[in-house]
Amino acid sequence: MLTRDGYPPGVPCWIDTAQPDPEAAARFYRGLFGWELEERMPPEAPGSYLVARLDGCDVAAVGSQQAPRAPVWTTYVWVDDADAAAQRAQAAGGTVLAEPFDVLAAGRMAVLADPAGAELAVWQAGEQRGAQLVNAPGTWNWSTLASTDLDGAVAFYGAVFGWEGDRVDLGFGESVMWRVPGYGDALAARDPDVRRRHAEAGAPAGFTDAIGWLVPTSDGASHWDVTFSVADTDAVVARAEKLGGEVVVAPYDAGPVRAASLRDPQGAPFAVNAYTPPEPAGG
Repeated sequence: MLTRDGYPPGVPCWIDTAQPDPEAAARFYRGLFGWELEERMPPEAPGSYLVARLDGCDVAAVGSQQAPRAPVWTTYVWVDDADAAAQRAQAAGGTVLAEPFDVLAAGRMAVLADPAGAELAVWQAGEQRGAQLVNAPGTWNWSTLASTDLDGAVAFYGAVFGWEGDRVDLGFGESVMWRVPGYGDALAARDPDVRRRHAEAGAPAGFTDAIGWLVPTSDGASHWDVTFSVADTDAVVARAEKLGGEVVVAPYDAGPVRAASLRDPQGAPFAVNAYTPPEPAGG
């Protein structure tokens, strides 16, 4: 199990959800993924911020809403300078929804929206250095932007974070694979076998640099979604229903991945998938 301590600039590094009833949300996700949730908000501060831990690692968080709205999962992108990132977003046609501010000693952040309205956050790390475990069952796997303007999204995120977008078709329609050039080198420094595994699995060229996905949407609302890795998609979907969640898209196969889309009991959407590596050649 490879744990993390920080991320290269431009790489998504954290996710959290703000909920009307964070304690109820914590019970749901604890039952679904086996998380243990630890309060990180100081006693004198209003609200709650429950950091989810799995195998001793920080993996996500559930917090209190500051204002009534439909709950969502928010993706944070690691940056060296949150103020500079906010300025780049504005210059590229985006909106700064929350100006850069300090989060105690944890770090500095800002909340942004791209020109099509999809919201995300940037994170300039202090003591909190992002998700310590990803891509393992019960942890964050990917974030995906569903956008009404693919070309505009590629231009915006390229200007703000240096992302490059490669159009690919993995068997279920065209999408764009977001890459941070050189990210694969950072992964290989910790996991020298990563490129070989990706190649043997039939991943598209440049996949080791991939940090997320961009897909078209026609529902009129661009948005960021999160996907969690699981060991058994069908079992997790059944468990989500028992815990009060809603199945939005029932389990389906997409190549080596079995995926499903869900909503938690308070309405936050998320996806789950289980990856089955292909059989080695000849066996």
